[in-house]
Amino acid sequence: GAMVAHPRVAELLAALADWPGPALKRHNDAKHPLHKLVFAADIGLRPGDPGVEALVQRVLACRSSEGIFEVRANIHPRYGGSGDDQRTWMLCDSPSVLYALYRFGLHGHPRVRDAAAHLAGMAQPQGWSCTVAPELGSFRGPGRKGDPCPYATLVTLKALAQSLEWRDSEACRAGAETLLGLWGDRETRKPFLFAMGTKFTRLKAPLIWYDLLHVTDVLSRFAWLRDDPRLRELTAMLAGKADEAGRFQPESIWMAWRGWDFGQKREPSEWLTLLTHRILRRMDD
Repeated sequence: GAMVAHPRVAELLAALADWPGPALKRHNDAKHPLHKLVFAADIGLRPGDPGVEALVQRVLACRSSEGIFEVRANIHPRYGGSGDDQRTWMLCDSPSVLYALYRFGLHGHPRVRDAAAHLAGMAQPQGWSCTVAPELGSFRGPGRKGDPCPYATLVTLKALAQSLEWRDSEACRAGAETLLGLWGDRETRKPFLFAMGTKFTRLKAPLIWYDLLHVTDVLSRFAWLRDDPRLRELTAMLAGKADEAGRFQPESIWMAWRGWDFGQKREPSEWLTLLTHRILRRMDD
């Protein structure tokens, strides 16, 4: 109850009250309700908390005829869209909605299980490609058709890691291998313009885009991956950023989250420190 009463959390829930809210125009728009939904679930809000049950019901109601969760999006005609706001899905947003529903505790819900099965079924031998709802036609991100999309692969793995049914699947193994392979080939391969250079390694919260903290947070959830030397290299890089007291300081920020303890670069952040220690503890299990 105390957490829900906190002004920042109240503000978060107020911004989610009219889900799906305004149209998503860029997937890394840090102020969009999609990212607020994921963060609300990650800080421990649950359907028993005031306002959360109604939110969960709204989220569950926004789904496509195929059973995939939708957001409101707007794709510019220049990219093959209509330029109008429409409820739809892409593989770079829908998995985040599914992840939030898992975190809210809806593991057994038929719509949640159905959406997970659909996403797992879209896996390719090389992870997940840029896939969109049929009504979006030929729209695709800035990459080659056969390439995996690193971000779609990351957020789909993030959702499926929450599912006992899919956590150890071939789909997840293929996706994890793709991300680790991209780390190994980071000098030469940057599919869909997702690079793993200096910017990638900067600590930044909440987990919105394709970066070190987000990738290690997702991959460390797979027990079968924890001995992989590539993942160990990534988590060692993370561990090396601690101060002498074992705390972690943001190295980059999302302006939309400036009021939170991770929305500044002057001092260590409790939330960032918690996230990082959680990853490192998983790796030690």
